[in-house]
Amino acid sequence: MTISLTKKLIGATVAAGVIVALAGCGSAPAPASSTGGAKPADANFKPCLVSDSGGFNDKSFNESAKIGMDKAAKTLGVKALEVESKSDNDYKSNIDSLIAGKCTMIVGVGFKLDAAIADAAIANPKVNFGIIDSLADKNGDGKPDAPNIKPILFDTAQAAYLGGYAAAAWSAQEGGNKVGTFGGMKIPPVTIFMDGFVDGVKKYDEDKGTSVASVGWDKDAQDGSFTGAFAANDTAKQTANSILGQGVDVIFPVGGPIYLSASAAIKDSGKKTVMLGVDSDLAVADPSVADQILVSVMKRIDDAVNTTVLDAAKGSFDPTPYVGTLENNGVGLSSFHDFESKLPKGLTDELKALQDKIIKGDIKVESAASPK
Repeated sequence: MTISLTKKLIGATVAAGVIVALAGCGSAPAPASSTGGAKPADANFKPCLVSDSGGFNDKSFNESAKIGMDKAAKTLGVKALEVESKSDNDYKSNIDSLIAGKCTMIVGVGFKLDAAIADAAIANPKVNFGIIDSLADKNGDGKPDAPNIKPILFDTAQAAYLGGYAAAAWSAQEGGNKVGTFGGMKIPPVTIFMDGFVDGVKKYDEDKGTSVASVGWDKDAQDGSFTGAFAANDTAKQTANSILGQGVDVIFPVGGPIYLSASAAIKDSGKKTVMLGVDSDLAVADPSVADQILVSVMKRIDDAVNTTVLDAAKGSFDPTPYVGTLENNGVGLSSFHDFESKLPKGLTDELKALQDKIIKGDIKVESAASPK
């Protein structure tokens, strides 16, 4: 039986006994069992989570954060309080409600909550906060605005580089020699995926002497195709159609639920275009699109949230930013699932070699949005 890329990499890492965070970054996510099911050091410990406007059923970063919070709460034997934001206007009121509810650890899901988290942390120094995809740095000095904020960051350009390489390989095999991407909002947690993706396509062309083109994102200009939000709606479908209309074999929708619009656009087109998922293993998170998902570019938000909450419960809250990388398994590719037997010969070995080179520093994957 063919072993998936992710399984190969995890197996190799475990065999070596090494999962190390980059210098200056927080520790790598650990399994919940490492806490041993111990009760929180503080009997009043209460973990809480607030989503961004995508909600907890986005099959993406909000849902992944909820999975991590639920796992931590179960391990600790406590009840987590979780609130959904229906719009950007809900962030402050939702965080205020969690503080009023005696939450002692509050995690905000996503870049758009950074200002609300920063303000709340400053006003409530005895409450610990986590923020995904942001430093909560309103001051612009490169560090969180308060010492009780834990940034949870991901260098997803590294994993997206592998995804771009895989997409180019698939397109070259299919004969279209073109792949495309589009995003939800033009913000760093989105453009970092797109930067890595187009660079991975370029790497494939360099290695193979091919001319697989990428459309939808110009890394040099930092400009491309965006829907303006993360909702699966007509705008997102029209944006997907504009990419599909350029003859792509692979499309990479970056922005939570907008993958649903891309999926619908593919079905309407009657084409065999496949998609790359983002954040979670989308073929597993949403089986209804599994037959369209070549592979997913994952950032393991669930593991990072789980570990952050467990550390806080033990009295070991550490505001040092955590940065998920290929090296510490914070980001990576999912299995290719049903597509594994259809891949170009040798592709998984090539991806493994590329990952090793990125980890060793022989290949520099750079994005303006990468955590510094």
